[in-house]
Amino acid sequence: MAVLKMQRITICALKKNRKAILEKLQSLGVLEVNHILDEDEDFRKMDTAERKTGFEKAAAAVDQALDILEQYAPEKKSMFSALEGKKLISADEGMKVQDERRDLLRIARQIYDLDREHAEQQAAAGRLTNSIESLTPWLGLDVPLKTTETERSVFFPGVMPGGTTAGRIYEILEEKAPDTAGADVHIVSQDQSTVYLGVVCLKEDAGAVEEALRSEGFARPAQVWDETPEAEKADLEAEAAYMRKQAAETEEKIRALAKRREELQIVADYYRVRADKYEVLGELPQSERAFVISGYIPAAVADKVAEKLMSKYDCMVDVEELKEDEEPPVILKNNPFSANMEGVVESYGLPVKGEIDPTTIMSFFYVFFFGMMLSDAAYGVIVAVVCGILVWKFPRMSAGMRKSLKLFFWCGLSTIVWGVLFGGYFGNIVDIVTEKFTGTKITPPALWFIPLNEPMKLLLYSLLFGVIHLFTGLAIKGYLCIKDRKYMDFFCDVVLWFMLLIGLILMLLPSELFASIAQMEIVLPGWLNTLAKGLAVIGAAGIVLMSGRGNKNPALRLALGAYDLYNITGWLSDVLSYSRLLALGLATGVIASVINQMGSMLPNNVIGIIFFILIFIVGHSMNLAINLLGAYVHTNRLQFVEFFGKFYEGGGRPFHPFRENTKYAEIKEETLS
Repeated sequence: MAVLKMQRITICALKKNRKAILEKLQSLGVLEVNHILDEDEDFRKMDTAERKTGFEKAAAAVDQALDILEQYAPEKKSMFSALEGKKLISADEGMKVQDERRDLLRIARQIYDLDREHAEQQAAAGRLTNSIESLTPWLGLDVPLKTTETERSVFFPGVMPGGTTAGRIYEILEEKAPDTAGADVHIVSQDQSTVYLGVVCLKEDAGAVEEALRSEGFARPAQVWDETPEAEKADLEAEAAYMRKQAAETEEKIRALAKRREELQIVADYYRVRADKYEVLGELPQSERAFVISGYIPAAVADKVAEKLMSKYDCMVDVEELKEDEEPPVILKNNPFSANMEGVVESYGLPVKGEIDPTTIMSFFYVFFFGMMLSDAAYGVIVAVVCGILVWKFPRMSAGMRKSLKLFFWCGLSTIVWGVLFGGYFGNIVDIVTEKFTGTKITPPALWFIPLNEPMKLLLYSLLFGVIHLFTGLAIKGYLCIKDRKYMDFFCDVVLWFMLLIGLILMLLPSELFASIAQMEIVLPGWLNTLAKGLAVIGAAGIVLMSGRGNKNPALRLALGAYDLYNITGWLSDVLSYSRLLALGLATGVIASVINQMGSMLPNNVIGIIFFILIFIVGHSMNLAINLLGAYVHTNRLQFVEFFGKFYEGGGRPFHPFRENTKYAEIKEETLS
C-alpha cells in the first residue's frame, strides 16, 4: 500500500563514456529522463533527428519483412502463444545479430522486393487470364481478331447488345445504309448480354456500314490480336502458366528466407532500441567534452545506480530529494497479493503526489465482492485452476497479463468460498443428477444459507457490506486529512458525516420499514435511540453550518451547507448500488438452475444422457463467461464509483523508464543486486 519514493538523479560524465553510460542505463531500465538543465552557451543539445529517423525506418523495414514472411510462411504458434511472452536471448546472441545487422537489413529488403515481384507476377497472370476469358466468345472465329482487308473488301469484328439477330442487323443496314451492297454478317457467339459478330463488306462501304451499326450499339472489341483466337488462346495460356510458375518460384524463395526470421526479429528490436537511445541522446545537454543526463529514479535503487556508474566510469552522480512543487512519475509497490490488483487502480488513475495508494485496502474488498457476485464453488474451481495453471505454465508472459491472471485466480478462490457458503455447485446440479438418475434427491448443505431461498437476507447483507465499504472510504479520507494536518476538514467532512450516517442507520433499524424488509424486528435500548437521534441532528446541523466554512457570506454559507446535506441522497444511492451483489449472485444461480432443469427434461436413455451432457457443458460455459464478465465489470464499478469517490481522485503520471523497449525478444538484463 505504497507509492515508491522517487528521487532526482543527475549524471555528469565525459563524452567519451556517453555511449557506454547510455547503454548501461538503458539496460538497467530504472531512469526516466527528465532534464531540468536548459541549453546555454556551454551546454547544447545535438540534433539526432536524422539518425533516429534512420533507425526507425530500418526497424519498420524489418517489421514489414517479418509481416511478409508471416503471410508466406506463418510461424507455428500454439493457441496460448499470447501468454508465452517475448523470447529470451543471451547477450552473445544479441551481439552476434548486431554484427550481422547490415546483412540482415539487406535480407529484409530482399524479402520486400521478392514480395513486390511476386505481386507483379500474380497481377500479370491475372491479366492474361482475363484476356483468355475475353477471347472465349471468339473461339469460333477462324481469322485473326482484328480488321483485315483484301483488295476490294474489309472484315471487322465487333459486339452488339444481347438479343440482336442477324436479320435485325440486315434490317438496320437496309434502313440506315441503303446505298451499301453485299455486306455480310457472321454471328460468332452470343450470351445473355452480348452478341459477338464479324462483318464483311466492300472497302468503300465500310464507313457507312459501321456507322449504321454503331447507331444500334455496335462496338469494336477492346483487344485485337494478329493470330486466330484459338492460336492466341494457346499462346496466352502458355504465358499465364509461365507467370504462375515464376510466382511459385518467387514464393518459394521468400519461404526459404523464413529460416532467418528469429535473426530478423532481433535486429528489428536492435534498431528500435537504437532509435530510443538517439531520442534520449538528442535531449542531453552537452559541452565540448562532457554531457549531463538527469531524471527520476526510485529511491530504493538510486544509490546502487550511482555506485555502479561511478565505479566504472569517470563521472559525477548526484542524487537529491525532489522539490516541493515537482510531480514525479508513479510506481506502485504492494504486497504479493494486492500487487495483482494494481491494474485496477491504474485503469482508474494513479495517485497524485500526497494521495494514498488505495490498492491494498481495495484488493480485499475487490476479491470479496467478486466472489460474492459469481458465488458458485464449481465455477470458482474452474477459474482458479485454469488461471493457476496458465501462470505456472507460462513464466515469461507479460507482467500485465500475469497480474490479471493472478487477480482472477484469487477471485476464483473467493468464489469457491462463497459457493460453499451458499451451497452452489453448478447451480443445483447435485439435486438434479441424484434425483434424475437415482430417484433420491441429495442437496449439498449450504454452510450459511441458500440465496434463492432467502433473497431478502442476501439483500440485507449486501447493503451491510456496502455500508462497511463506504465507511472505509470515508475513514481513509479522514486519515488523509489528519496526515495533511487538516483537522478542521477532518471534523467537518468526516466526523460530522459519520455522526449523521450512523445516527440515521440506528434510527432505521428499529423502524417498521426495516422490519418489513428484513422480516425481523430489532429493538434498541431507549438511550441508544436517543443517542441515534442526537447524532443525526448534530451531524446534520454541523454539515449545514460548516460545509461552506470557506465563504464569509452567512447566507451563502448556509446555502452551501444545505446543498452539501442534500448529498445524503447520494449516500443512499451508493448504498443501494450494492444490491448488485444480490442481483448478480442470484443471476448466476438462477441461470445455472434453468440450464440444469433443461437437461433434466430429457429421457433417461443413452441419447438423453448425451444431450444432457451437451446442454450441461454449453450452458454452463456460457453462464460462466457471462457472469464472469458481469462480476468483473460490476466489481470494478463498486470500486471506481462508490469507494474511490469518497477519498480518491487519481490522475498521477505512470513511470516511463529509459529501457530496451523491444517487440520480439528480450536480452537477459543485468540486475543491480
